[in-house]
Amino acid sequence: MDINFVKSEPIQTLLDRAAGVNDSQGDVRLKAIMRDLTESIMTTIVKYDVTENEFWNAIKYFVDGIDEIGLIIPGVGLEHFMDLYMDAKDAEAGLTGGTPRTIEGPLYVAGAPLVEGNVNLTVDPDEGAQVLHMQGTVTGPDGEAVKNAIVHVWHANSKGWYSHFDPTTEQTPFNNRRRIKLGDDGHYAFHSKQPSGYSVPPGGATDRLMQAIGRHGNRPAHVHFFIEAPGYRTLTTQINFGDDPFAKDDFAFGTREGLLPVPNRQGDTAYIAFDFQMQRAAGADDEHFSVRRRAEVDTPSA
Repeated sequence: MDINFVKSEPIQTLLDRAAGVNDSQGDVRLKAIMRDLTESIMTTIVKYDVTENEFWNAIKYFVDGIDEIGLIIPGVGLEHFMDLYMDAKDAEAGLTGGTPRTIEGPLYVAGAPLVEGNVNLTVDPDEGAQVLHMQGTVTGPDGEAVKNAIVHVWHANSKGWYSHFDPTTEQTPFNNRRRIKLGDDGHYAFHSKQPSGYSVPPGGATDRLMQAIGRHGNRPAHVHFFIEAPGYRTLTTQINFGDDPFAKDDFAFGTREGLLPVPNRQGDTAYIAFDFQMQRAAGADDEHFSVRRRAEVDTPSA
């Protein structure tokens, strides 16, 4: 059937009614977004002659896979798209420079211990893993040291598991997770057992989708960061290990130029020097995290 079927009067009337376009109550912008989104889905159904069974199987897929929605969204490129879209808006507004933003992923946990100095992230034994030392400076757009910054850092262990999400339940709470309070010089440093890359849960919703479209579900070894400081835009980013085989083929599209340091490996130790540059906040909203849902637990004593 021709996709112009969606433009027919009965369908257009249905869209208006479903989105509440002609009702006086409700949010006007949300009505417009809902209408356009629903019309796009209808157009796709007609364009590809989606059957009733295919439609309801798709709905079932999302219902059954809701626990993996934080993997599905980056896996289909939507989380990376939001980064590219925000980059484009920055460029349009004349904002340039700074460490590239990239995806947060679904595995941040609020409430990690707040510590200072050269921090040890790894509490648990992790036999056979290299020791990772990472250090650098957080500066502003003019090269000034950012004062009163807090660096949130989290990563997996050498088996690819994150504390609080480890199905083995063997990790100590907040293993490989800390918030580091920086001094006036903006310098940070931490050491830990190096994380490994990992794949999405085998046989899970994300894995089934990736296989269906001929893609893999692997991520390279990486370390996540939030950096916040008064007067500066909060930075969400991560570094991927440049010598990892999936460094430039990350299923979640988290790899970006400028975020691929290659560790200096010496025996059982790896070293990374990496500086972060923040942008100044245009308003109070820039100093806060996005409103996505995140895991949260009580803050333990450091």
